[in-house]
Amino acid sequence: MSEEFEIMAKAVVRGKLSRREFLGRAATLGITATVAQNLLVGAVRAAGPTKGGTLKAGMVGGESTDSLDPATWASQVPLTFGRTWGETLVDVSPDGSIAMKLADQVSSSKDAKTWTFRIKKDVSFHDGRKLTPADVAATLERHSDAKSKSGALGLMRGIDTIKADGDSVVIGLKDGDADLPYILADYHLAIQPNGGKDDPAAGIGTGPYKISTNQPGVRHAGEKFSGYWNDDVGHASSVEVVVINDTTARTAALQGGQVNMINRVEPKIVDLVKHVPGVTIRTVAGRGHYLFVVHCDTAPFDNNDLRLALKYAVDRDEMVKKILNGYGSVGNDSPINTTYPLYTPVEQRSYDPEKAAFHYKKSGHSGSILLRTSEVAFPGAVDAAQLYQQSASKAGIRLDIKREPGDGYWSEVWNKQPFCASYWGGRPTQDLMYTTGYYSKADWNETRFFRDDFDKMLSQARSELDTEKRKKLYADMGSIVRNDGGAVIPMFNDYIDATGPNVEGWVDDPNYEMSGGSALIRCWMTS
Repeated sequence: MSEEFEIMAKAVVRGKLSRREFLGRAATLGITATVAQNLLVGAVRAAGPTKGGTLKAGMVGGESTDSLDPATWASQVPLTFGRTWGETLVDVSPDGSIAMKLADQVSSSKDAKTWTFRIKKDVSFHDGRKLTPADVAATLERHSDAKSKSGALGLMRGIDTIKADGDSVVIGLKDGDADLPYILADYHLAIQPNGGKDDPAAGIGTGPYKISTNQPGVRHAGEKFSGYWNDDVGHASSVEVVVINDTTARTAALQGGQVNMINRVEPKIVDLVKHVPGVTIRTVAGRGHYLFVVHCDTAPFDNNDLRLALKYAVDRDEMVKKILNGYGSVGNDSPINTTYPLYTPVEQRSYDPEKAAFHYKKSGHSGSILLRTSEVAFPGAVDAAQLYQQSASKAGIRLDIKREPGDGYWSEVWNKQPFCASYWGGRPTQDLMYTTGYYSKADWNETRFFRDDFDKMLSQARSELDTEKRKKLYADMGSIVRNDGGAVIPMFNDYIDATGPNVEGWVDDPNYEMSGGSALIRCWMTS
């Protein structure tokens, strides 16, 4: 029986037998589905990646205003497609360690103020030019320039000097920072010819795929780049991202075979999708969180009592149960959770209509408050806003909900309107999360949280080499954000994606959805 089973598993790998047929025959042999799946996974890994074919992703998070300029990437589609054609110096592995990409060696001075990144040789851009340290230096310079409006600008402010030196790039910091490699793994910092200074939206990178189609808000595609340097990724002959912002349509596209994978399966339909033949749910817990953004510098939200009222008025347990369907955990109005290495526990804020009413009355505000949301903000964002409306009403707070169209939400609502739904994928370290989203000068300081004392503590923690002292600084910063900031964070979400029949090579990656944004370059089709 074991020999027959092994032959069947190899037939699946070669595409001669479907996974569904394999499981059916295994059942007739008295082998449980769990054992069969495990043995099949082993056979697939032993066979190695299958080359060729087209790998398609159906994704929410694309708009007609999307650009190929990495500095502007703010949602799932630009990031995931960007990883097919662009690469950073280093990357963050699923286990949280730093992995080499376009740099093959990284070293620093003892005080972590001077860093040297040796650049890989014989790497080509899609236009035939060879990658040079000068290209790397120019890329980092561009994202350090306020005129670029880069999403990584806040991360780059600690850099003092950038220079190409032989086969390396040497970076001098204003203060020591042991986390610099994590900063340079930020997805905005895709290396471009001359740093993208000539044409930042040209879409020319060093990745495994060369752009063949770019229709923002509709479709993006790439063909395998023959001069690519790394055989470990980029197995399909071509890749494609189809923008499908509607949840029902996206799920139907996977079920009907129009796409091979989708992002953001809504928790409430996970159990249904699980039973679709050939479909596999891919879920992993991480640092991602769903939130309601309040601008701290805009009336009436510039009153902290009103912000506290809104924080006490949200029923976090209800949202985890009804919006996440248990695929996540309650938030505590801080972007830092237990997955961060220097996390310090704090008292959990719970739904308390009486405290909400107290702070609301103390704020002096009266009348309704407009909350903007959209189905693209996060899975279940519209339903979450309605639950928020209901729980707030018990504290005498009237929320008016405005459902915004998906196209244009990230360019016209988010980071512009004073009270709206949002999401974060989190960052590998506390420093990166705070620097990107809460530092006063960060472009993505979506809550308009401006505190000099917070900024000073952030800088101090970055250069603090004593772990316990650094941990204490992060704990104090977390308390400031939780008690005085403008982030109403009711829940941390698990990433829930799904793949169709014959998709192999998926890696559970807590850094971001869609296998850390790398599903299209990591996965392959077995038939």
